[in-house]
Amino acid sequence: MKITVIGSVAAGTSAAAKARRNTESADITIFEKGMDISYSSCGLPYFVSDVISERRLLTPRDVAFFKERYNIDVMIGHEVLKILPDEKQLEVKSLATMQVFRQPYDRLVIATGANPIIPPIEGIKAGNVFPIRGVESADRLKQFIHQNKPKQGVIIGSGFIGVEMAENLVSLGIETTIIEKAGQVMPSLDSDVAIWVEKHLKEKGVKVILSDGLASLESNDGAVYEVVTESGRRSHTDFVILSIGVRPNVELARAAGVEIGETGAIKVDKHLRTNIEDIYAAGDCAESYSRITGRPVYLPLGSTANKMGRIAGQNMTGEQEEYKGVLGTSICKVFDLTVGQTGMTESQAKKLGVKVETVHNIKPNQQTYFPGGSDLLIKAVAEKQTGKMLGAQVVGMRGVDKRVDVFATGISLGIKVNEWFQIDLAYAPPYSTTKDPVTYTGMILTNELERGIALITPDEVEQEIEQGRPLTLVDVREPDQYAAGHLPGSLNIPLAVLRQRLGELNPDIEMVTYCNSGTSGNAAQNILLNHGFKSVRNLSGGYKNWKTLKR
Repeated sequence: MKITVIGSVAAGTSAAAKARRNTESADITIFEKGMDISYSSCGLPYFVSDVISERRLLTPRDVAFFKERYNIDVMIGHEVLKILPDEKQLEVKSLATMQVFRQPYDRLVIATGANPIIPPIEGIKAGNVFPIRGVESADRLKQFIHQNKPKQGVIIGSGFIGVEMAENLVSLGIETTIIEKAGQVMPSLDSDVAIWVEKHLKEKGVKVILSDGLASLESNDGAVYEVVTESGRRSHTDFVILSIGVRPNVELARAAGVEIGETGAIKVDKHLRTNIEDIYAAGDCAESYSRITGRPVYLPLGSTANKMGRIAGQNMTGEQEEYKGVLGTSICKVFDLTVGQTGMTESQAKKLGVKVETVHNIKPNQQTYFPGGSDLLIKAVAEKQTGKMLGAQVVGMRGVDKRVDVFATGISLGIKVNEWFQIDLAYAPPYSTTKDPVTYTGMILTNELERGIALITPDEVEQEIEQGRPLTLVDVREPDQYAAGHLPGSLNIPLAVLRQRLGELNPDIEMVTYCNSGTSGNAAQNILLNHGFKSVRNLSGGYKNWKTLKR
């Protein structure tokens, strides 16, 4: 059996390697247009800044490795021009000799990846404009920085690569500006989580321009010197990094009659088969499935590509494993912060018409008496009807990865919010609190969904005040904390004396309690409800969340 793979990064090499582990008799060949194989795109920002100093660390496996370890022929510098499914052949061109030849196959995996989005605007092809996709693009940028010692740089786009590049440019002493067309950084997050990242970027000296797209690049002698936005804003720069996003590379597949799905990527079934017999697709060129909704999604992540490649390799060698889809679990470092997410955001759920409850839970990542701890912000989203957790976003300096992975596991298993408190998580003072922030999140959502212990977000507070709805805002912190900053119009009644001062409050008027992060506010909420107050809500995330959301 002849197994052929087009593309040699995460999905392609995973498919070929798994196929070989399943059978020794197959003839396995990978065709790769470029010269680098099985490289780590996620490490490119750190390679540019010399945090990862050696290129070979990003490209640890070469042609010889695959031949010696797996008996797989990797043909670098070979471009597949056509797929001829009726003949079960490929038309391939050697870029070294320009010779075109035919390659037969019995099973084919399309793993052609994705291409960076490059807008068709003036100046985009200048020599100091760098789309970041692949090691060769990082080579060019790194060489430019070393040779030219630039003082200013502009990054277009604030996704994962964009914010990671910002950190690494700043570490090189480069004054850095991010321009983002959306109204927030990191558009995959909810806006009330993204603002925590935005403020941290600004604290680290990054200039952030939002709600303003790229219009043109002013250049002179082939080099861009100024970036012009759609609003007319001008930013002087020595170079530009394009981090707008990627599009699935599907033209080769489309020309062969392979069906393209609603996301613009190759449509595959749960076994990663395309509509053409014996042709599979995996990785950044292919659609994935949401593990929550079952609907097609496009999530070009290295972890997803590896998983899809392995399953394609299994299935084309006789096994029948179903691809169960993904949650879009992802994580990145932004200076001192770690930002992670899994599952659906609130905005995604609402677009699908799902009625949700949300919580902003601010808790320390470890016991406060143990040195080195810091706060985590967890925003969790649950479905009202079923009580299932749909997604979580976590921001903090330590312990983010652990919590995101726990949420991803629980959501994959369909755990309802009232079960999260019972999850037996590891505890020791350097690593967690006795009630871990994850289990605490489940407790808060359970109170909200099943016991009527309602929350209100900072935005909802402002909306109701603007609408003229009578609200009594009760700040239950100590007077010195209240004096340092509080919600406008709030009344300070410390929790310790709340029972003695109940007579100062009208039980028929809507109450909103709050503290620094939510715990004491919830205690005050319970006191008021137990004393007959008709409607009491606790401010989600407390004063810390409210203050952060104010730009």
